[in-house]
Amino acid sequence: MTNRKQGLTIVYLILLVGSIIMVFPFLWSVLTSFKTQAESLAVPLKWMPESWDFFNYKKINETLPFVNLFLNTTLMVIFRCIFSVFLAALAGYAFARLKFPLRNFFFMMVLIPMMVPGQVFILSQYLIVSKLGLLNTVTALVIPGIVSTFGTFLLRQFFLGIPNDLEEAAILDGCSIWQIFSKIMLPLTKSGLVSVGIFTALFAWKDLMWPLIVNMSVDKLTLSAGLATLIGQYSINYPELMAGSLIAIVPMIVLFLFLQKQFIEGIVTSGIKG
Repeated sequence: MTNRKQGLTIVYLILLVGSIIMVFPFLWSVLTSFKTQAESLAVPLKWMPESWDFFNYKKINETLPFVNLFLNTTLMVIFRCIFSVFLAALAGYAFARLKFPLRNFFFMMVLIPMMVPGQVFILSQYLIVSKLGLLNTVTALVIPGIVSTFGTFLLRQFFLGIPNDLEEAAILDGCSIWQIFSKIMLPLTKSGLVSVGIFTALFAWKDLMWPLIVNMSVDKLTLSAGLATLIGQYSINYPELMAGSLIAIVPMIVLFLFLQKQFIEGIVTSGIKG
């Protein structure tokens, strides 16, 4: 019994150290956001700010058009989520439940982009957006994220886990493929749809490279891209940057807190069958 207690103590200590390591960068960001520029660069390090005021939070709203950045990012996230979840559900259902020639081959082709760095597709995506005349627009932010390879794979796993008896009973009742998909399959994969939506929202919210490439005006950028413009070649206002970063992550934290049950359920059950 003593050996078991010692083992548990060691495990808890390791988990405690790991938790501190993960939480420390966030805590440091919070503390830095209340410091002055001199305090953030002081040697030796100053852990606590001398005064707890919101000067940097006010200054960041004057430096960047935060309202426009929030609006651009929100629109991008909403439209990417709607399109990617809907298209991933259609594709996932087709690859999981429908029988058609070369199904596995086409599914392998769909998975190939997951094995290649996303930067490989930047040039072709930019040329498409340019030919469509959508450069420096909010629409340009949405286009690369309307199809989710990961979402297709995840939802396919959910559809594979649904018993065949339900589908066979629906066919006997005279349901069409669309009715089976929309009225039976989709409600049973609610947690998977939420998981894909959350992942898409997270990926879109922190997207940095694409907005910087496709849009030139500051008022057409997203939050992450707008904050990146604060990083100068020779100097960086760290307190102001930390304040802006904390403001930017609040919506995603709130989203996860409200949907964490569905998110965790979706991840846990996605690999039941495949």
